[in-house]
Amino acid sequence: MPHIDTELERLKTKLLEMWDLVEYQLQSGREAMVNADVELAKLVIKRDRKVNQFDVKIDRMCENFFALFTPVAVDLRMVLAILKINANLERIGDTAEGIARFARKLEAPVDPALMEMTKVLPMYEEALAMFEDCRTAFKNNDPKLAKELIKRDKILNKIYRKSDTVVTKYMVQNPNKISEALALLSIIKKLERVGDQVTNIAEEVIFYREAKVVKHRSDKKKKKTPKDDKPGNTQ
Repeated sequence: MPHIDTELERLKTKLLEMWDLVEYQLQSGREAMVNADVELAKLVIKRDRKVNQFDVKIDRMCENFFALFTPVAVDLRMVLAILKINANLERIGDTAEGIARFARKLEAPVDPALMEMTKVLPMYEEALAMFEDCRTAFKNNDPKLAKELIKRDKILNKIYRKSDTVVTKYMVQNPNKISEALALLSIIKKLERVGDQVTNIAEEVIFYREAKVVKHRSDKKKKKTPKDDKPGNTQ
């Protein structure tokens, strides 16, 4: 195997190791939330330092790769994608830490009725599934799966958009549980960010494999000028 390919495999392997750690952080954050496990929440917070160490290590490996090989075409796209994926994994690690910090504030397991009303558990499961499937898309060089993941982010967004109203109503009816409700609302907001970050990673898989930039494409479709909307306009 050429030396450049060997180094690319080292980069991918290191990134996948970080991916596994961040996934473990997210899963542990879920358990800490469900069980109000303060000790587990503290462990997630402590382990975030290891995520940061991976972030720095992968950045340096990419810098060294550029210096040694001056990559072009698909190799260049792959290393650029790894750099951006690494940054998003670090952010997801920070998000998992944030979830753990809110879970640490829980004095007892969250009211099952509130969990059901907010749909936080299905949201969490979908976030974890998206994260795992995104890893598969990267590992298997599968842009088709990456494109499906971008669409699935709508599931998290839908739950998130309803959460403010649901939690506000619950707090009015249960004023003695305002702190608990606010902590859960904050966790829901964190999970919505996980969906965004997984989407960012999926976009990098597509960029690497197909040399297509899909970032902000949906935003462009939504933007129409008044001139475009006029009947009979053929421009």
